[in-house]
Amino acid sequence: MNATLIFGGLIGLMLTGMPISIALGLTVLVFLFTMTAVPIDTVALKLFTGIEKFEIMAIPFFILAGNFLTHGGVARRMINFATSMVGHWYGGLGLAGVIACALFAAVSGSSPATVVAIGSILLPAMVRQGFPPRFGAGVITTSGALGILIPPSIVMVMYAVATSGMQVTGPDGEVVSSASVGQLFMAGVVPGLMLATLLGVTTWYRAWRNDYPRLPRASFAERWQAFRKAVWGLLLIVIVIGGIYSGVFTPTEAAAMSAVYAFVIAVFVYRDMRLADVPKVLLSSANMSAMLLYIITNAVLFSFLMTHENIPQALGEWMVSTGLSWWMFLIAVNIILLAAGNFMEPSSIVLIMAPILFPVAVKLGIDPVHFGIMIVVNMEVGMCHPPVGLNLYVASGITKMGITELTIAVMPWLMTMLGFLILVTYVPEISLFLPRLLGMM
Repeated sequence: MNATLIFGGLIGLMLTGMPISIALGLTVLVFLFTMTAVPIDTVALKLFTGIEKFEIMAIPFFILAGNFLTHGGVARRMINFATSMVGHWYGGLGLAGVIACALFAAVSGSSPATVVAIGSILLPAMVRQGFPPRFGAGVITTSGALGILIPPSIVMVMYAVATSGMQVTGPDGEVVSSASVGQLFMAGVVPGLMLATLLGVTTWYRAWRNDYPRLPRASFAERWQAFRKAVWGLLLIVIVIGGIYSGVFTPTEAAAMSAVYAFVIAVFVYRDMRLADVPKVLLSSANMSAMLLYIITNAVLFSFLMTHENIPQALGEWMVSTGLSWWMFLIAVNIILLAAGNFMEPSSIVLIMAPILFPVAVKLGIDPVHFGIMIVVNMEVGMCHPPVGLNLYVASGITKMGITELTIAVMPWLMTMLGFLILVTYVPEISLFLPRLLGMM
């Protein structure tokens, strides 16, 4: 009954057009003050401690690093390097777009930032080269989603924060803890590379079938020159992933390092950004960080209410008692998350759904790291399908296409992503292979 009232109130407020963060907070406050005896100072304390987690500090730093890289010419050099390597294949510029998105994803942690940085440079070049606008839009919109799967990933940090501190008894009676940011980052490497490869194969096949343009093969000297110019941006991948794996610094410290490094190469090495432009980038990053932190604060309060009313535990016990198997549960989770992606953005979905679904997954014997990667892939798909796929709106602003036309454009790549979602859902080793190999699990 309480769960019905809580979710009914939340959905009702969202249907009025109220921002998700305010709808979350208002739902919690109304229920707590009218249906429970929880003291108000507990609510105030929860609001304050909700963002008092070391892992959350990674979010503003990764946002800042991504903004420096977006404005600092790193994307253009990555595109030139990728084009020199695969431009002579069928759909060369499209393949270069997939590779450039994968490389930029590995330094930005954000899908919209990847779409803007790569798309604003590559899409006009593809049109000039003779590619249909829909082809270029489909490639960049879907490949940009790699930004939240290839580490570092802001959505992975969100999942770790949403489930942090949770300890649930598994099917064999053992106590299972939530996944760490470091485990999730390493778990995202293999799925990220696999999805990038599948999107590249889809791009090549469509270009080959339609005989789209190819560029002249670049010489070794041209490739070396492109690599030399892009190497400062590529080094950031080594710093972040290598630093976390070697234990030199934590994911949060890696985020701070990446922000400082991105500032240095944008302003002093590449010199594509003036010092006078830095305050504008800082303000833009602060605005985005404040928005996400406000959502996190209210989502933590919502999670507190769920726990206080024992809703996740009751849901888990009910599902186990009905004989629901783990693979049936994963089908249900995929359907729920894809449906939620129709009207919510990824951060909100993860922060609301992860604390509810995580205990059930653990009770059914599903690994927390595998479950986290599956949720992230669902968020990727959600960013590319209508009506509120965030990447669609970002790409629409670049291409001047309508959402309907973009939906048609992304369909071949979206089908590839859905196929990959099924694969990563039912083959846990895709996600767990690398963390186990590195001794992180």
